Amino acid sequence: MGVAVYNAAMEPTHITTIAQPTQSEHKAKGSRFLGCAFPISHADDTKPILARLHDEHHKAVHWCYAYRLGHDGSQFRANDDGEPSGSVGMPILRQIDSAGLSDVLVVVVRYFGGTLLGVPGLIQAYKQAAVLALQAAERLEKPILIDAHLQFSYEKISDVMRLIKRCDVGIVKQDMDWQVSMQLAVPKLHYPSFVKQLQDWHWLKWQ
Repeated sequence: MGVAVYNAAMEPTHITTIAQPTQSEHKAKGSRFLGCAFPISHADDTKPILARLHDEHHKAVHWCYAYRLGHDGSQFRANDDGEPSGSVGMPILRQIDSAGLSDVLVVVVRYFGGTLLGVPGLIQAYKQAAVLALQAAERLEKPILIDAHLQFSYEKISDVMRLIKRCDVGIVKQDMDWQVSMQLAVPKLHYPSFVKQLQDWHWLKWQ
């Protein structure tokens, strides 16, 4: 059992994200805008981060955010959190895109300073807070991973483990009974050589 051989010419093989969380501050007419950038892997990662920021900054008035996920950027969200619709979430998202990043969440926490900024002022303030947070972050090249599932008899596990090590494959889940079942995360860069070896092993089932 198998799938079509992956085309090695397809790009990219990595996602550019950030290595660690960062925080910056921007002020505009008395309001404080804290830009907070976080590396994430899944949309659900945003929930505990937002909950923590609400607890840490409970006197703030807005917690606006945006994120982009995936090697093709197909997963994203922009949230204005009560600011005028479309005024801040999308500008934050555009800063992530302008930086060429994915798997990133940016939250801008606003403390109101008593002066209304108007929509143009809001756009500029949230944008600048996001820019500063992303500029402070170290870039990280994160491999794009492809799922694979293997089934084989236990006596072949040494062969499989050598291949896993050689191709820098991650084991997501493993079950051992009379057969071994593995759910793997294969770096896209090594996927062609990984698949070639699997096709030569007729004793192994994979998909």
